[in-house]
Amino acid sequence: MAAQTGPMADVRDMYMVHGMFRREFGLLPELVRGVAEGDKERAKVVGAHTDLLCRILHAHHGGEDALLWPRLQERGGQEALGLVAAMEGQHQAIEETLERVTGLLPEWWATARNGAELAEVFDGLLLLLTEHMAVEERDVLPLAEKHITAAEWKGLGDHGRDVFAKKEFPLCFGLMMYEGDPEVVKSVLEDAPLPVRVLVPRIAPRVFASHSKRVHGTATPPRATTRT
Repeated sequence: MAAQTGPMADVRDMYMVHGMFRREFGLLPELVRGVAEGDKERAKVVGAHTDLLCRILHAHHGGEDALLWPRLQERGGQEALGLVAAMEGQHQAIEETLERVTGLLPEWWATARNGAELAEVFDGLLLLLTEHMAVEERDVLPLAEKHITAAEWKGLGDHGRDVFAKKEFPLCFGLMMYEGDPEVVKSVLEDAPLPVRVLVPRIAPRVFASHSKRVHGTATPPRATTRT
């Protein structure tokens, strides 16, 4: 088990991503329940938001499956073996739930009918996701700081970007910036071209605020840290 050289992973950005997941997936069941039966215009707004969140989650976990778990299993010794297996099992359960969403969402998005089942699926997804993120923060991130290089960690963020349209990136980043530590935001962007480093911190919060007004009715939805 060779020791890794060079700067090691700065995992603070994972807390920023998790904060976004806790907030947005926490709000999602009631968003769906709040769409009146047959209100197709509102279903389009919430449906598009739902689709984006699910794609972000799928890409995020895909990066961990492809790039993080194999390295931790190779380098983390006995400490990592059972943990990686547990993480993979949790990912599988979450992915199966996302597949249920995929089966239900298109019809609800188009008709705004029979949303109760979709909302219940999101209730279940939230429970799975909350448990998974807690274990990841407690057990996985300390291992990543010891065994994953900074360059490898950055690759996690780059994985799966091809599932998003270029115009979606400001919103994706704005979703994470809303509760993100400014220092972490700066760190995430430090290797980006200068125009990106300058413009994204200005544009992304505005795009998020506009999106949030449409979806949540406010530019400042309840934060993950304040929701009960």
